[in-house]
Amino acid sequence: MKTEAVVLRSMRYGEADRILHLYTPNRGRVSAIAKGVRRARSRFGGRLEPFFRLRIELHEGRGELLTVTGAQTVDGHARLRGDARALDAAARACDAVGRLFETSEPHPGVFNLLCRKLSLLDEQALAAGPVSAGRGGALAFRLKLLLAAGLAPQLGACASCGERERLVGFSGAAGGVVCGACEAGSFALGEEGYRFMTEALARPLGEAPDAPEPALRQVERAISETLEHHAHLRLMPAVGGAR
Repeated sequence: MKTEAVVLRSMRYGEADRILHLYTPNRGRVSAIAKGVRRARSRFGGRLEPFFRLRIELHEGRGELLTVTGAQTVDGHARLRGDARALDAAARACDAVGRLFETSEPHPGVFNLLCRKLSLLDEQALAAGPVSAGRGGALAFRLKLLLAAGLAPQLGACASCGERERLVGFSGAAGGVVCGACEAGSFALGEEGYRFMTEALARPLGEAPDAPEPALRQVERAISETLEHHAHLRLMPAVGGAR
């Protein structure tokens, strides 16, 4: 099988091998073994490390693990690897994709979204400002992942009764914003947080909107509660040091 893939994770195995978690456009997440890759003269060199985008050849045997038989670099994201903030953001993006889309179901849009996220982090690595707009960029990415998974929160009307006015809170259990009459069990979602969510879903990933930190904390809580209630999943915080 020949496919493009992003290396989500790479783990040592045995004396010289590595187990790879890969995300592909047409086979979703797959796991593969790269034999002998840790030897000094390995033909794969260092290209099977996390965050590499590859053209990869995989052999399907009888076991669950595929075997890597060839790999060419499409993008190694070299600048990203020199910036601790960018590396951390890339790891969190790959972890979110690997956990939310953990099956072999194809999601080409998710593959393209992850590639775009890694490219943005690479472009902005080593810059003086926040990497890929910091928390805002990370949350915009997660909102788009929710959309791809069919879990995007309802924002146009109360998720409980359909009311379009007085949308004052967010309920993960209900799956979106709620009005004043249905706010029991919800948390307050301010206008800036609401605006961020609607604009982040509508804009390209590279044009994530700005919002103050209190609003972004509300957005992260909304994403977390949506995932916990509807995917039974808890991701690591969107950025390092987040609570």
